[in-house]
Amino acid sequence: MSVESFDPNILNKPLDQQAVESLLAELTRLVATGEDWADQLPDFDAAAYVQLASHADWAEASQAYSSDQLVALIRLFTVAETRFPGWRADDKSPVIPWVALLKSRGEFTPELKRWIKARTDNRFLPHGSLMDRL
Repeated sequence: MSVESFDPNILNKPLDQQAVESLLAELTRLVATGEDWADQLPDFDAAAYVQLASHADWAEASQAYSSDQLVALIRLFTVAETRFPGWRADDKSPVIPWVALLKSRGEFTPELKRWIKARTDNRFLPHGSLMDRL
């Protein structure tokens, strides 16, 4: 068994747009397979995207994403936190700013909230830390 190294400084560098585009393409491919896409996550190359799991630039970078892209990312990151080492982001999860963005667009649905809550044990999802909202 090998242990991969993780450089925490990568979270302070600008998002690698090529990695983001690759992630979106992979996610689009998975989601297009139907409702059971989450069952295919074990085949997903999670290690290649672990640096994106709690990156600080998501809130700004995702402003241009469509609501459908945001929902797909929310679903992936919610499930990935429980399935892949290194993806646990707690109150730094990009799901939080994505939910806020959907709310600002009037497109965050009660169904999506229930979906998130049913699939995570991260107490900060979907709205973030109460202290950050005060």
